[in-house]
Amino acid sequence: MPIEVESPEQLGYDTITNNLSESSVADRRLSDLGLGLERGDRATTALDDLLLGYGDHLGDPVLRDAVAAAADGVRANDVLVTPGAAAALFATATSVLEPGDHAVVVRTNYATNLETPRAIGADLDVVDLSFDDGWRLDVERVAKLVRSGETRLISVTCPHNPTGTLLDLAALHALVELAESSGAVLLVDETYRDLTHGTPLPMAATLSSRAISVSSMSKAYGLPGLRVGWAVCRDERLAETLLAAKEQIVICGATIDEAIAGRVLVDRDRILPTILQEVRARLDIVRTWLAGQDTFEWIEPAGGVVGLVRFRPDVDVDTARFYEVLLAGYGTYVGPGHWFEVDDRHFRLGFGWPTEAELRAGLTALSNAAADARS
Repeated sequence: MPIEVESPEQLGYDTITNNLSESSVADRRLSDLGLGLERGDRATTALDDLLLGYGDHLGDPVLRDAVAAAADGVRANDVLVTPGAAAALFATATSVLEPGDHAVVVRTNYATNLETPRAIGADLDVVDLSFDDGWRLDVERVAKLVRSGETRLISVTCPHNPTGTLLDLAALHALVELAESSGAVLLVDETYRDLTHGTPLPMAATLSSRAISVSSMSKAYGLPGLRVGWAVCRDERLAETLLAAKEQIVICGATIDEAIAGRVLVDRDRILPTILQEVRARLDIVRTWLAGQDTFEWIEPAGGVVGLVRFRPDVDVDTARFYEVLLAGYGTYVGPGHWFEVDDRHFRLGFGWPTEAELRAGLTALSNAAADARS
């Protein structure tokens, strides 16, 4: 997948001055979280006493309790902890789909949601979102592709990666009803739900036992190094299959990672508001920059820390030169459109990971590189 081969960690972080390609908030150190883990107090003692054996195959009980507490009607046993959201997405696809099974996936999308069904050999239909439609999902287009009794998986993301757009409540309910009436599983990648800029939608899994909600500690909390994500599923039979899939891959998660993640989520009401405040301040910087120029445009994201920017239709630009000049001349990196199976007049702009100074410098670099690459 291009997004993996060309990722900043593969390219080398030391080659990038202004990294605007990341899809998460800034990476955190344990000391940033104020958990006391670095000070030799009772919290550290608790980790010192942690038995580093095989953990609970469902995941750390404290962590699962904290995930369940954030949604009405969810029990800790409905939560399966996985090594990041990617593993939860992989486990879901491989549990639900066999070669030749039918799936409907919304695109653009996070690559795993497309590539795993393809690797399985599923019969895949995609519903392409469009800038000109505000990246809004027309549920009727999904419904026309769903085959009652045959479609096994309907896959969406909300808030959406890479556009940051959000389903409305009516659309989410319509997707749930579609899954229930057709017998499909509705997979909702909710990795950015905690970074919704308005009122978050309900967790999809609370609306139906046919829905699976996936999230993680990586994007909203800046803790991708913990490798902790989860799937929420209230269908006992399907949840047992997901657990079996996880056990075939990793048996159980890293107990120390899950213990730390559990402490963070228990303290979520203290930790998350500061992160949200920082993210929304960065969003305002990008909003102001876009309003002051006439080269780029976007549909403003309603959640998350990314948006899919594009060159305005009347801008004549050599895109290959633009990306080359942007990195080589200005040390700035964004996620080109081909990472998401759209053309390279689009790029994903990540505004939550860089510092404020890096973000401002990177936005200036985007304007300068575009001027250099105009045909």
